[in-house]
Amino acid sequence: MCMMKIRNPRTGAYDYELIEDTPKMVANKATEIRLAQKNWKDRTINERVAVLQKWLESFTEFQTEISEQLAIDTARKRISKVETGGIIGLMKAWTYRAPQLYSPPEERTSASASTVQIGQQWVPYGLVGVISPWNFPLLLALIDTIPALLAGCGVLLKPSEVTPRFMDGLEKSIQAVPELASVFKLVRGGAEAGKAVVHIADAICFTGSVSTGKKIGVVCAERFIPAFLELGGKDPAIVLDDADLAVATDAVLRSCVGATGQACQSLERIYVDEKIYNAFVAEITKKAAAVTLTTNPNEGQMGPLIFEKQAEKIQNQINDAVAKGAKILSGGKVENRDGGLWCAPTVLVDVDHSMDVMVEETFGPLIPIMSYSTEEQALEWANDSVFGLSASVFSKNKEKAIGIASQIEAGAISINDGSLTNKVYDAEKNSFKESGINGSRMGDAGFLRFFRKKALLIQTAHPETMDHFEENLS
Repeated sequence: MCMMKIRNPRTGAYDYELIEDTPKMVANKATEIRLAQKNWKDRTINERVAVLQKWLESFTEFQTEISEQLAIDTARKRISKVETGGIIGLMKAWTYRAPQLYSPPEERTSASASTVQIGQQWVPYGLVGVISPWNFPLLLALIDTIPALLAGCGVLLKPSEVTPRFMDGLEKSIQAVPELASVFKLVRGGAEAGKAVVHIADAICFTGSVSTGKKIGVVCAERFIPAFLELGGKDPAIVLDDADLAVATDAVLRSCVGATGQACQSLERIYVDEKIYNAFVAEITKKAAAVTLTTNPNEGQMGPLIFEKQAEKIQNQINDAVAKGAKILSGGKVENRDGGLWCAPTVLVDVDHSMDVMVEETFGPLIPIMSYSTEEQALEWANDSVFGLSASVFSKNKEKAIGIASQIEAGAISINDGSLTNKVYDAEKNSFKESGINGSRMGDAGFLRFFRKKALLIQTAHPETMDHFEENLS
């Protein structure tokens, strides 16, 4: 076993030790899950719901502890409370909805072969590997895990090694429910532990960067197992000339810098009609300058950057933009304050697509703004990306906004708001381009994707004989 020193994002101190699981330990956990999953999948959906409801009670008991650990992991107190509360809501929603969705069709007569009866079974994957990121450590660990368990799968969960503290409280909540603990186990560690999960599971759910997602996708393709990949984004916003400026600037600011911009569905590039461009820039710059930092952890609106490597990338994007002619109207620098890395909301103008800040994922509180003269130009720029996760459109005319939204190459479009996929979980969507692949984690598909469909074809008449192949048959 190896031990990793873990950095505290608020203080910069390496104040936590993570003992990594070796590949052999991962393999042992997988074996234990597979043995228990044989019984787990044979339970009725309502019996699995009952176990998850026990976990809900246990999770609620440890909610405060988990929230406090998350607050250290991410340097965000309020969001950590919201995140743990959101998991309770997610458990309640899925334990209600899953039994309604689980309905293998009744036996029926084939439309193409009248003597054949068709029976169908839904077979869950035996072992699902979930690999989750550091920006919302708990939510993105369990958003796939909960429906997979309800479907009858076993789950091997490997959260990010950047934010591992919350696993301590989560582990306690799992161990309090033995029926659950037998089919749901945590894996601690970094890349090697993640690789072990990818090489042993029957299906993979991964949330993270495009580069890592592609590597996982290659392994899954070689192993012939499904990979449900939710990857990066470079979400555009198109602000039409009739947009409500107060609505648009409030929503864009919140989406760009909420959670310090560390969300895949954050808006990262803004295209504003030239007729209202100056007014938009003036208003959002004023609002950006008013955002308060949580240098005192008990007050303020925006915390430090969680991952030091991401802080370096953000500063590099700012430097690249300025070197190519961009102007900074607010913020503009990653600063070390008592060990934590902070970046105030940064409004950038005079930007274009030659700059990294307009084409590469940022994952930080940057607000680069371009003006456009025609809607066609705005759409061309919005679609000029390898990403297609989500986007936003702002207009007082709903039909016009929907018309623009329908032409954006992305999986979810918020209208007159930003990042609504962090609130709305019951709308199925698929990622476009390099932002992901395979079944949606949102909507009913978030549960149904964990089943393979088996057909039982029952012949009710005498089967055909070799006479059927006689060449001189008319």
